[in-house]
This record gives sequence, C-alpha cells and structure tokens, in this order.
Amino acid sequence: MAELTHLDAAGAANMVDVSDKASTTRTARAVGTVVMLPETLALIREGDAKKGDVIGTARLAGIMASKRTHELIPLCHPLLISKVRVDCTIDESLPGLRVAAEVKVLGPTGVEMEALTAVSVACLTIYDMVKAADRGMRIEGIRLLAKDGGRSGAYLAEDAV
Repeated sequence: MAELTHLDAAGAANMVDVSDKASTTRTARAVGTVVMLPETLALIREGDAKKGDVIGTARLAGIMASKRTHELIPLCHPLLISKVRVDCTIDESLPGLRVAAEVKVLGPTGVEMEALTAVSVACLTIYDMVKAADRGMRIEGIRLLAKDGGRSGAYLAEDAV
C-alpha cells in the first residue's frame, strides 16, 4: 500500500510540497450516475424541467467546480487547468444520466480530485434542478476511471472501456 503523502511524521495533515516535482502533462477521468424515475428523465430529455436546461447547466457547473477544487478540498493545490470536459448522457437503462469528466493540466501534481469534483458537482446540479419532481434520485458510482502522468504513472480501472 502506498504511503499517505498528506500526513507529516507526526500524523498531522499537511499540504504536499510539489516544488521539486517535474511539470508533466497529467490527465484524469472520473464517472458517476444519477438514477431517477423514468418520468423525471423524460422531463430532462424533453427540456421541460422548470429550472431550465438540466444537462447544459450540469455540464457548466462541473467545469466551474473542477477549477475551484482547491477551494473545496483541503490540501489540494490550485492548478492552472488546461482542459475540462464534462459529458452528461441520458441512459434509459438506469433510468438516469451518466456523467463523465476529463481534466488535463501541465503541472507538478495530478488532477484526479478535479475530475472527481467535476462529476460530483454535475451530479448534484442534476439533482437540484429536478428534485421537485423526484426527491428519491440516487447519485451513485462516483469514482476515478483513469489517470495518467506523474511519478506514479498510469491508472486504469479494471472495468474501464
């Protein structure tokens, strides 16, 4: 098991010093789902949600959140992110939406937290926009799917496609 880098010798939380790390291209992809009633999904698909464009708003919220991860998660470094992509796809088999985010940076630290934050906030935005129709929605399966770059190299979830 890898050593926890956010703990000092005494076990206290501290921000990792990345000043000596090489700036390399680093990417991360994360995914999650929002499961809802078929009727709620129909509202989204048909553009009839009272608060407006659910998918477009969730996409924008995810992008914005990824850029502010360091303000939300203690000990995360502020990063000059070069790319964020958030996709919200209707999946009738859930029924609900699948959310995916990809984040890229040229820097000394990875963007896993930024990708996970993008997915989390996009899912929360979907919930917020249609909660009046379906308070029983479930946000599920938020996880890192893949990452690349840095000293630890690549990671790909076993079931990643």
